Amino acid sequence: MADTFDLLILGSGPGGYVAAIRASQLGLKVGIVERERLGGICLNWGCIPTKALLRTSEVYHYMTHAETYGLKADNVGFDLAKIVDRSRKVAGQLNAGVKGLMKKNKVQVFEGVGALTGKGKLSVKQGDQTIELTAKHIMVATGARARDLPFAKADGKRIWTYRHAMVPEVMPTKLLVIGSGAIGVEFASFYNDMGADVTIVEMLDRILPVEDAEVSEFMTKALTKQGIKILTKSGLEKLEGGANGVTAAIKGADGKVTSTEFSHAIVAIGIVPNTENIGLEALGVETERGHIKVDGFGRTNVEGIYAIGDVTGAPWLAHKASHEGIVCVEKIAGQDPHPFETWNIPGCTYSRPQVASVGLTEAKAKEAGHAVKVGKFPFIGNGKAIALGEAEGFVKTVFDAKTGELLGAHMIGAEVTELIQGYVIARQLETTEHELMETVFAHPTLSEMMHESVLGAYGRALHF
Repeated sequence: MADTFDLLILGSGPGGYVAAIRASQLGLKVGIVERERLGGICLNWGCIPTKALLRTSEVYHYMTHAETYGLKADNVGFDLAKIVDRSRKVAGQLNAGVKGLMKKNKVQVFEGVGALTGKGKLSVKQGDQTIELTAKHIMVATGARARDLPFAKADGKRIWTYRHAMVPEVMPTKLLVIGSGAIGVEFASFYNDMGADVTIVEMLDRILPVEDAEVSEFMTKALTKQGIKILTKSGLEKLEGGANGVTAAIKGADGKVTSTEFSHAIVAIGIVPNTENIGLEALGVETERGHIKVDGFGRTNVEGIYAIGDVTGAPWLAHKASHEGIVCVEKIAGQDPHPFETWNIPGCTYSRPQVASVGLTEAKAKEAGHAVKVGKFPFIGNGKAIALGEAEGFVKTVFDAKTGELLGAHMIGAEVTELIQGYVIARQLETTEHELMETVFAHPTLSEMMHESVLGAYGRALHF
């Protein structure tokens, strides 16, 4: 006889496992199905282990530039196997943490490949056996995977996806990064700091194309200064892996195709939702370009079937998935949550320098019909940044000139991924420039630049 639940969740990433916890808190009997490791891509192969790698490259950068701080560090080197091992242990620790959370919250975990087999029915294949489960509500949180090049599938040897790039057996000597979104720029930054010769290829006219144009421009200059070669308005015509490297035919902005040899290539051209072979078609669940269509509460067009996270579309971010899951579960439990919206979701890139943003860029604000006031304050004007030896970057704020609404904030520089939440909270509280101007910021801190940027939008900046 099939096990029966109030809610079954297919996928245990940051969307699925957080939804499971919240559902348990609300008194629902919950089961969760995972085909690989609890925590999904984010904890095991994405957000967390990449940050462990980037922390290593950051420390290594400081070690190789010790003289800047009046220090001496001779014979600086690294052990690649230990770098990878540390990253994997961080992921393992968090995976164990999720297991503990599932046990604490009495969420039943089913390891295996799940699929919808009918209304309220879910099967889990475990080797040669199949378990049949039933539930009044089923949530799809299957996430997404890296998109392959149509003419050059990643082999894990010379052509890598992000998963391969996190567990290298050898350090690339000459690396091609295809795509300049957050994933591409983060890996380019890591491998460049560890000594690889890095080239980024981007089809669009600038790297980090979803960010504010000034942020993209600053990042291009910063990475170029670090030695990274950046090719924009350029496309990959051909990529061939061999025993000793890869050959890339790159069509440049001038239309000419050049063949170049690299030791390795990382493909970072986007993601594909995991919607195949999980029974959606048979139930008539509507999709668009592979992504499941949902309303503000995660409901699909089929009663009792819900979807959250990367599988529902952009932005493909862990924190977006978690919040979607909470809203969806609270609605299922009969509460009255505010429907999920994407207007105030921060985005972060953990490269060197870091990038963080929320809301509208200056260009998008103008396109939307806003008359804007823009403030911009540089790191070089901040005492803490200078003391840290991190005086490159800026903070930019965009306000509606008529109402004072904070339309967007865009930052590049040291630790901005920690600073951005201040602006997210301000937007959530519908704060205007007056409240931000009247807020006291501690000194000396990097956060003072946020205050100065707001002041600057109204011609009142104090230190620049």
